Amino acid sequence: MSAALVGYSSSEDEEEEGGGGTRGRWVPRRLPVPECVLAMFREEELEEKRDDSSRHGGRVRCFPHERGNWATHVYLPYQAQEEFLELLELLASHARTYVPSLTTMEEFHVSLSQSVVLRYHWINPFMQSLKEHLASFHRFFCVADRVKVYTNQNKTRTFVGLEVSTGHFQLLELVSEVDKVMEEYDLPVFFKDPSFHISMAWCIGDLRGSLEGQCLQELQDIVDRFEDSARILRVQWEQIRCKSGNKFFSFPLR
Repeated sequence: MSAALVGYSSSEDEEEEGGGGTRGRWVPRRLPVPECVLAMFREEELEEKRDDSSRHGGRVRCFPHERGNWATHVYLPYQAQEEFLELLELLASHARTYVPSLTTMEEFHVSLSQSVVLRYHWINPFMQSLKEHLASFHRFFCVADRVKVYTNQNKTRTFVGLEVSTGHFQLLELVSEVDKVMEEYDLPVFFKDPSFHISMAWCIGDLRGSLEGQCLQELQDIVDRFEDSARILRVQWEQIRCKSGNKFFSFPLR
């Protein structure tokens, strides 16, 4: 992008045109654009490229990308271990006998907020407010061992996830503080009576009818019979993260 700030010169900076000591018109000096401003536009161009659904298996944003708007999400990241990935593959392979288009997730988390839109100049104060509201929280455990089927709000995608059965109260406390930050910026708070879960796989469209019922029961049986499932599905949360556009922020738990 070509951009410049124009500075108006003082009388000492004015240049003379012609002869006879007659002063000519002033010539504006171009000042360098601050790097933070240039970086903002470079990052937005990357976001626009990421908005192309053909790059994401047909997935589309819940809201279109607009210059100056940054999609933002608060969540607990889960680092998958080898045994967890083995369980994931068993579940996905079986579920594909009902829905062949099912795709496994590459990253795993438990959401603490909806996806919301932040203006670029809100990002740093928003993160500072999150840091203050979350500073007193300690590490804690959750158990995610109930297979459940979900859709997003506009029913364009279906997910197979593991719902949290233990640790719900602590998650609600975190969401309460995150909601307070959202309200400061007049943004949507989290869902009422949320079903906290780790999404395992997804597909395009509303395919709950194919995945619930018999399929869901068979997937739960796989989880219940899986060796050491009680150990690998007991998760200790050590940090909260917030993703805003292509920026990531981490808030360690005490």
